[in-house]
Amino acid sequence: MIGLLGSLILLIYLTMKGVNIIIAALLSSVVVAITGGLRLDTALMDNYMTGFTGYFASWFLVFLLGAIFGKVMQETKSADSIANWIKNKFGAKRAVFAVVAAAAIMTYGGVSLFVVGFAVYPIAVSLFRSANLPHRFIPAALVFGSISFTMTSPGSPEIQNIIPTEFFGTTPTAGGWIGVLSALLIMIVGGLWLGSMVRKASANGEVFSLPKQGNEETAASLVAEEQPEQSKGDLPNTLLAILPLVLVIVILNILGQFLTPTVALLIALTIGIAVACLSMLRFLKEFWDALATGAQNALVALANTCAVVGFGSVAAQVSASDSLINGLVNIPGPPLIGLAIGVTVICGITGSASGGLGIALPILAPIYLAQGVDPGAMHRVSALASGGLDSLPHNGYIVTTVRAICGETHKRAYKPILMLSVILPTAVLALAVILYSIF
Repeated sequence: MIGLLGSLILLIYLTMKGVNIIIAALLSSVVVAITGGLRLDTALMDNYMTGFTGYFASWFLVFLLGAIFGKVMQETKSADSIANWIKNKFGAKRAVFAVVAAAAIMTYGGVSLFVVGFAVYPIAVSLFRSANLPHRFIPAALVFGSISFTMTSPGSPEIQNIIPTEFFGTTPTAGGWIGVLSALLIMIVGGLWLGSMVRKASANGEVFSLPKQGNEETAASLVAEEQPEQSKGDLPNTLLAILPLVLVIVILNILGQFLTPTVALLIALTIGIAVACLSMLRFLKEFWDALATGAQNALVALANTCAVVGFGSVAAQVSASDSLINGLVNIPGPPLIGLAIGVTVICGITGSASGGLGIALPILAPIYLAQGVDPGAMHRVSALASGGLDSLPHNGYIVTTVRAICGETHKRAYKPILMLSVILPTAVLALAVILYSIF
């Protein structure tokens, strides 16, 4: 048990120190194998690689098409068009709402998180500068709009809502009215909470200023310098830009009633890519380069997630894992409590919602299905659970958004992220477990 916990702490520590997640996962797998009494060659070449390649084989096409779709939306300037439309529609007076809305619309439409972050950030800087709001809240607005409710909502094409369908035999809309209520609660309460934090900071004298590191401005600061307004001819029509997003959502949820959700998502993304390319062809300068870059992005993102799943496969072989699983299954109260805690903790440890689901559900899903728990409830609880502790400081998207995109530090920017993307979703998860257990 000490070795298991030590390896988990090592994984978190190395990740937060900036060590590549693949290297960190391999080193942590070595620690858990040695302390757990496993043969090192078997643990790495069999257990680790089985988990790694199994996840890769299951989700490669989804990651590939998702990354290509996001890259095409970026290259055709569709993401910029949507962000600019929201900026012009709501203006500086509603800067926080505009940033969250822009991120949420694109993420719920299936655009990659990282594409959304880089596309919306310049718009956020322009709005926050005009309203003289503290820059340190931009990462929270981006993260809240990108992951806190969009990726776990019923009908979302994000992989965190698709993975549970494979284990529970459900559709992307699983979870009924409780799932919809949970998403709305996170969205409304979180939006009001973020607005309140920003107003309080402004009342305390905080103003807009770009972040600096020492005497040099960050790369994000340079990107954020005032740029000339783009004319309408420089960007595609907003309706054309948003059409591929709408098609992905609609096609996924229609075909998901007749086909497996994964196949439905692949078809939806393929149609979304085709429509985006054809309808905005004049903005797509380098078609093949966009596909190549999207494919490279998919491989990096998937390999990082597979590395975490591989570590989980090794950890699952030690006896301490059996003790933890038995403890979760035998927690007093409704069965959904154990499922929620198990997924939440594993996603928090790995710092990855999809990676945590990939580790937890193969183990926990058969146990709870055998107990006769409602699959729709388990689907939505699992999805909600993946969107809580996964947003701890070592999460890859959090690190990228705070440091690379916004040029901020965790010290300045992480507190509102903690409140909006960890505390609030976890509280709503607890409420969802109660409601599902009652109704």
